Amino acid sequence: MNLSKSDRVFPIVNGLFLIIACLTMIAPLIHLAAISLSSPVYANAKLVYLWPKGFNLSVYEQIFGMDTLWRALGISIYMCLMGTLIFLLLTTSLSYSLSRSIMPGRKWILKFILVTFVFTSPLIPNYLLIKSLGMENTLWALIIPGALNAFSVIIMKTFLQGISSELFDAAKMDGCSEYGIYARIAIPLSKPVIATLSLFYVVGMWNSYFGALIYIRSKELYPLQLVLRSLILEQDMGGAAPAAVEVAMEATPEMMKAGVILFTTIPILVVYPFLQKYFVKGALLGSLKE
Repeated sequence: MNLSKSDRVFPIVNGLFLIIACLTMIAPLIHLAAISLSSPVYANAKLVYLWPKGFNLSVYEQIFGMDTLWRALGISIYMCLMGTLIFLLLTTSLSYSLSRSIMPGRKWILKFILVTFVFTSPLIPNYLLIKSLGMENTLWALIIPGALNAFSVIIMKTFLQGISSELFDAAKMDGCSEYGIYARIAIPLSKPVIATLSLFYVVGMWNSYFGALIYIRSKELYPLQLVLRSLILEQDMGGAAPAAVEVAMEATPEMMKAGVILFTTIPILVVYPFLQKYFVKGALLGSLKE
C-alpha cells in the first residue's frame, strides 16, 4: 500500500515530539541526580547541569544513615498498602452493587455520589470530624477519609456495567450467590481497571503531605513527604551560611535536597512499570458505557 507524504511524515514528527516531551520530564530527575553526586565545590557554584562533576557519594551516605527517613519510608509504604486494600474493598463492592439493576435505590445513591464532584467538604468540618472520631494523630486519619471517592466508583461501575449480564445470570442459575458472582467473576474480570485505580490511589497517597501536616502531631508518624518537607524547610532556614563554610561541608544544602527528593521519588517510579500494561487498557475500558 502506497502511503502519502503526510502519512509518512506524521509518525516521524509525532515520535520526535514524544521523545522531546519525555526528555523534558526526565531532565529534572537527571539534574537532581547530577547535583547529588557532584563535589560540593561544583554544586555550590551551580556548575552542575546534567552530568555530575567531581563524583561524590557523601550525600547518599548521609541519607542512608538517617533513621528518620527509613522510618518515614516504612510508614508511607504501610499507608499505601493498607490504604489500597481498604480503597479497593470499598470501591469494588459499592461499584458492583451500583452496577446491578436489582439493587434498590441505586439511582438515588449514585446521585448522592455525584454531588461530591461539585461540593467538597471544607477543611474545618473535616478536622472536627477526625478529632471527634478519635483518629487525630493516627495513620487512620490519613487513610480513611480518602478510602472512597466518586471518580473511582463511577469508573469501576461503568466498567462492571460493560460486562455481559448473561454471564452473571448464568452464574446465578448455577447457584452462585451475589457474593460469589462478585468474588469469582466481577473481580477477576476487572483486573485492568483495578490496577489503574490502584495506581491513581497509590500515587496520590505517596505524594500527599497536607493531611499529615494537619492531623499528625507526633514526628514518629510522619510519612515520607512530610519528612521531606521538613528537611527542605530546615535546609532553607540554614541556607544563609557563608559560602566558605558550605564548600567545606561534605554536602551542601542543595545537594541534600536533591538527594532526599530522589530518595522519595524513585520508589513510586519503580512501581509504575509493573502496572503500565494495565494502565491504558483499564482507563479506556472504564470510560466506555454500554
